[in-house]
Amino acid sequence: MDYQATYALWQQQPNLDPEVKRSLAQMANDEEQKEMAFAAPMSFGTAGMRGVLGAGIGRMNVYTVAQATEGLAQFMMTLSEEKRAQGVVISYDSRYQSQEFAYTSASVLGAHGIKSYVFDSLRPTPELSFAVRYLKTYAGIMITASHNPKQYNGYKIYGEDGAQMAPEESDMITGYIRKVPDLFAIEQVAVQDLRAQKLLTIIGEDIDEAYYDQIRTVTINSDLVKTVGKNMKLIYTPLHGTGRIPAQLALRNAGFEDFRLVPEQSVADPEFPTVPFPNPEFTQAFDMAIELGKEDHAEILIATDPDADRLGTAVWTGDHYQLLTGNQIASLLLHYILEARKQAGTLPKNGAVVKSVVSTELATAIAQDYGVDMINVETGFKFIGDQIKHYEATGEHEFLFGFEESYGYLIKPFVRDKDAIQSTVLLAEVAAYYKSKNQTLWDGIQALYQQYGYFEEKTISVDFEGIDGASEMADLMTKFRTNQPTAFAGHAIKRVEDYQLQTATDDDGAVSPIDMPVSNVLKYILDDGTWIAIRPSGTEPKVKFYVGTSAENLDAASKKLDQFEADLAAFRQN
Repeated sequence: MDYQATYALWQQQPNLDPEVKRSLAQMANDEEQKEMAFAAPMSFGTAGMRGVLGAGIGRMNVYTVAQATEGLAQFMMTLSEEKRAQGVVISYDSRYQSQEFAYTSASVLGAHGIKSYVFDSLRPTPELSFAVRYLKTYAGIMITASHNPKQYNGYKIYGEDGAQMAPEESDMITGYIRKVPDLFAIEQVAVQDLRAQKLLTIIGEDIDEAYYDQIRTVTINSDLVKTVGKNMKLIYTPLHGTGRIPAQLALRNAGFEDFRLVPEQSVADPEFPTVPFPNPEFTQAFDMAIELGKEDHAEILIATDPDADRLGTAVWTGDHYQLLTGNQIASLLLHYILEARKQAGTLPKNGAVVKSVVSTELATAIAQDYGVDMINVETGFKFIGDQIKHYEATGEHEFLFGFEESYGYLIKPFVRDKDAIQSTVLLAEVAAYYKSKNQTLWDGIQALYQQYGYFEEKTISVDFEGIDGASEMADLMTKFRTNQPTAFAGHAIKRVEDYQLQTATDDDGAVSPIDMPVSNVLKYILDDGTWIAIRPSGTEPKVKFYVGTSAENLDAASKKLDQFEADLAAFRQN
C-alpha cells in the first residue's frame, strides 16, 4: 500500500484521536509531509523509537504507541507466568501527549493481563531505570524524546536490570510490532477498569524517597560540601523538563544551599519557550542561566535536558562563563572520583571505567594513571549497563564510572542509564573541591591537560531531512566503506575498525575480530594517535562524525581539529 492509500485509510477511521485528526487535516495539501508520515513505519531499535508528533505510521501518536506496546506485550506473553507477573513500570516527561502515551501503554498491557505501575506525574528517565530495579518489574517504558525539539516525542523500553532493553529482546519485540495487523484494532482496557482489576498501580513518593536515598550516596566528601559547597553560588535550570524537583532535593540533601533555579525555565512546558533546543550542550540553553549567574556572581551553572539524563555546565573563568564539553565534564568527574578513592584507600585493584568508543582518550590517560582499566563499548548507554551487569555476575571488575561524550554520565549503578541528577550533585561537589583551592572547574580541566596532554574532540552532525534521508545516510556510510580513505589531513590511517563487520584492519592488511555487538560504526586510527569515527544517529536523521586528537597545546590541537574537519567534509562531498 502506498503512502496516499495509507493516508486515505487513516482518514476513513471512525472516532479518530483528536490530535491525529487535526494532524491529518494539516497535511491534507502537503504531499511531502504525507509521504514522510505514511510511506514507512518508524524504526524501532534498541533505543526504542523517536519521532515527530502527528498522524501516520511514521509519526508518534496514540496508535503507533499502542502498536509498540502491543509488540512488548506479545513478547511478554511468550515468557513464564512468573516473569509476566513482574509487570512494567511506566514514566513520562513534560512533552506533548507524554502522559496520554503512558496511559495508552498501560491500557494495552492491561488487555493482556500484564500489570503496570505508572508514575503519578512526570519523572526523569534515570528514576524510571531505578524504579524498574526497585520494583523488580520485568520491563520499563519511558515516554520521552530526551533533548529533541518540541515537535518530537519518543518511547524507550528498559529491561529488568534497569538498562535499555538488550538487542536480542529488542529485535524480538520489533518482530512482534511489525506483525500487528491493524493499528486501529489493538485491544485496550479503560484506566478505571484497570484500577478495578488491580492491573494498574499509581506510584510516586515512595519511589522518589528510595531514589533520593540512593542519590545521597553519590556525595564523596560531605565535609567539603558542608564547609565550602554550602556557600558556593550555583544556578540550575531544568530547561522546562523533569529535573526541577529531583535536582533541587538532591542538591539540598547533599548540603548545597546557595543555589537558584532559572524561574522561567523551571516550568514544565512542552513548548520549551525560552530555548530553540532544550539541549544542555548548546550555548543558547544557558542564555538565561548566564544572565542570572552574572546577577548572583555564581561560580557554576548547571542545565539538565527535559528527561534529566544529560547534563551540561558553564563555569565562571573570571570574565565570562565558559561551557564545558561532555568529554571535559566526564574527565573532571572521573579524576575527582579516582583521586578521592585513592586518598581514602578505597580504590580497588580491579576498578574499571566504561566509555563509548567515540568519547575522549583523556579519560583513558587518567584511568591508566590510577591503575584503572578503561573499557570501550559501542555508542548507547545500554552497552555500559551491560558491562555493569557482567561485572556483577563475574566479579571481573568493580564499576567506578561510565560516560558518553554526549553529556551522559553514571556515577553509582543503582541506575543503569545516564543520570543527570547524580551528575548534578557530584559536579557541584567537584566545583566545591576546586573552590577550596581558589580555583574553578575551568582551572581544573586546564590542570588535567597540563598533566595528561592537550586533548580536543569535536562532533560534526550532518542532517539528512526528508523522505530520502535514510537512504542518503546509508549511501554515505557505503561510500566510506567502498571508497576507503587512506589518510586524513596528511596523516595515514593505521587501523580501520568496522563495527558492522566486527573487524579491525591494520595498514599492513592484518585483520582481527572486534568483540562487540554489530553496529553501523566506522572508526579510523591515524598515525599521530588521532581517531575519527562515523555513525548514523539512531534517533535523528543525521550522520555524526567524531574527531579526537591531541597536541602540545590546546591551540595546536584545535588547529588539527579544523584540518581534519575540512578534510572529512571534502571526502564526503567528492
